Amino acid sequence: MKMTNYQQLTRTFLRLSRFSHLSSIASWDMFAMMPPGGSQARGEALAEMSVLTHQILTDKQVGQWIDGAEQENLNDVERANLQEIKRHYEQASLLPEALVEAKSLAGSRCEHAWRTQRPNNDWEGFSQNLKEVVKLSREEAKLRAEAKGCSRYDALLDIFEPQMTSARLDALFADLKSWLPDLLARATEKQAQRTLIAPEGPFPTATQRELGLEAMKMLGFDFNGGRLDVSAHPFCGGVPEDVRITTRYNENELFSALFGVIHETGHARYEQNLPREWPGQPVQLARSTAIHESQSLFFEMQLGRSEAFLTRLLPHIVQRFGDQPAFAPENYVAWNQRVKPGYIRVDADEVSYPAHVVLRYEIERALIDGDIEVEDIPTLWDEKMQAWLGLSTKGNYRDGCMQDIHWTDGGFGYFPSYTLGAMYAAQLFHAARAALPQLNADIAQGDFSALFDWLRQNIWQHGSRFSTSQLITNATGEDLSARYFRAHLEARYL
Repeated sequence: MKMTNYQQLTRTFLRLSRFSHLSSIASWDMFAMMPPGGSQARGEALAEMSVLTHQILTDKQVGQWIDGAEQENLNDVERANLQEIKRHYEQASLLPEALVEAKSLAGSRCEHAWRTQRPNNDWEGFSQNLKEVVKLSREEAKLRAEAKGCSRYDALLDIFEPQMTSARLDALFADLKSWLPDLLARATEKQAQRTLIAPEGPFPTATQRELGLEAMKMLGFDFNGGRLDVSAHPFCGGVPEDVRITTRYNENELFSALFGVIHETGHARYEQNLPREWPGQPVQLARSTAIHESQSLFFEMQLGRSEAFLTRLLPHIVQRFGDQPAFAPENYVAWNQRVKPGYIRVDADEVSYPAHVVLRYEIERALIDGDIEVEDIPTLWDEKMQAWLGLSTKGNYRDGCMQDIHWTDGGFGYFPSYTLGAMYAAQLFHAARAALPQLNADIAQGDFSALFDWLRQNIWQHGSRFSTSQLITNATGEDLSARYFRAHLEARYL
């Protein structure tokens, strides 16, 4: 029996998803387990896989099947899947094979070198590799922008956050800038009136790992379909059936790794609960990077830093590290809700966190649009850190412009997702609280079932069936609004 156009497409995308599966696990291994000597060969293997999938995806036959499928009788989910298939096809078709391969190779090389260059504060060495990544990313952005009739940066932003534009981001971030600095100053001033006791280490890595695994268990992570490891930069990778999350440990600091694990568990629960009834299809994938970040920040900030959750976690901490004055309940909660501007984004409190994101957004947009060059980054970074947080990174590249992994592989357009995600998370938690009047009591009892059911019903099970705007409107009754984020910060910190 002859296959329909739509069936030909689903068969092709199932094949592509299997190649993507292998690439994901090979990438995880490269970040978490691979010995340094394997770097070049692994980079070449991943580049080869990128070329292969690009060839399959951009075959003219795929375009003909898409045209044919648009005339076929499809149900709502199939129609949504076809729309996503078309988006993937059009995105890929804009790029020549040689650019795909060169970008993959340059990204692997830059990331691998970054692992030693960052600890050595070697901006000079890092910037040489970054220049090549930026050059190739600009080529990509130019091709995409010409086809879409938009700015170069918007063309890259669209990959991570479909339908988002820098004009809309500028409006959202302008609103943020109008009230966040004052809120940050007031919260810092309020907390300065109180002296807190710092937890005393050392905190052995093995015991920190046990605590992280306990938190993952509390939060419903499926260990039959995932694992926890160590990497230079925390991340969540793998595939929905085999989710790999990582953190990094510091034996003098207890909570950084723990909340890194809780953050990545939010990503992982989303992946583990994506719909399985459309195997290998784009409609099965996470909606966007901002929705993905909304889930990790929902877990880490909305839930994880709440007094109810912190109190529930405390006995597990005392059991493993013994009692000490810092773990007195009031001190412990206040310590984990501190507002303290710092250099490192992944360790930032949720009030100062948006400053880290807006800073990176403004720099990467200027970089892609050609308004600045790689050499300009450190000075701009220092200026913006001083303006936002009163901290100087002059000469301190390790804790400044070299701290993140995203630019090493050309992930320009990703950073806004973090603050968009924080806004979505606040809006979702507000809606969940309205729908679940017993939520605080449930959290205090360690019962997250109703909350996770709500997330499953409203976000997780839909994959990419709806646009981001429609997904959030369905879940909360309105499109994205920053007012919930502001209300949350004011309620918790003022």
